[in-house]
Amino acid sequence: MELGLFRGITKAAALLAALVFLIACSPKLDWRTVQSPQERYTALFPGKPDKLDRRIPYLDQEFLQVLEAVKIDDDIYSVSTIQLPANQSASLSKLLSQLQANLIDRAKASGGDVAVEDGFYKTADKQRLSTQDYFIDLKSNGKSQQLMRVRWINRVASNGDSWIYQISVLRTNAATENAKTFFAKEEYENFFTDFVPE
Repeated sequence: MELGLFRGITKAAALLAALVFLIACSPKLDWRTVQSPQERYTALFPGKPDKLDRRIPYLDQEFLQVLEAVKIDDDIYSVSTIQLPANQSASLSKLLSQLQANLIDRAKASGGDVAVEDGFYKTADKQRLSTQDYFIDLKSNGKSQQLMRVRWINRVASNGDSWIYQISVLRTNAATENAKTFFAKEEYENFFTDFVPE
């Protein structure tokens, strides 16, 4: 009798553990490695991203910006890429500063907060390089509306072209949670950690 009861409890516990595992492996997050040879990176997206491109004006010229993004519930995971030809590399630092200022100034103008944390990323040849993560709280009427984590990476190709990558997750319908705490969760951390530029 006791042995049968023990087996029943063991089976129930195993079934419960399997159920918890299946719930934890949310079908909403269908992680897949996405290779973008033209944009020179590999990324881990939580679903199949859509790809679009547009021309962005900068001073008296235009640059092509390629965006790959996927929306999962209230989260938008995206990688934006801009290529600057070698003969326009003098524009690099100003363009990068403008991209950063657009987001940071918008957050500050809304009464939001911006926190910066040192981090690192790995390249395709296994180099570990430093970067910074920006944790942004965008507000409206004094209340958090959107949270964002964004990282900018600049790489120079062997032909002298420069590549600017903007890796970000935007959380719409944000609660009052702190952006840095919110984006420390594994599903967000994986997206940033597994972005690998050439």
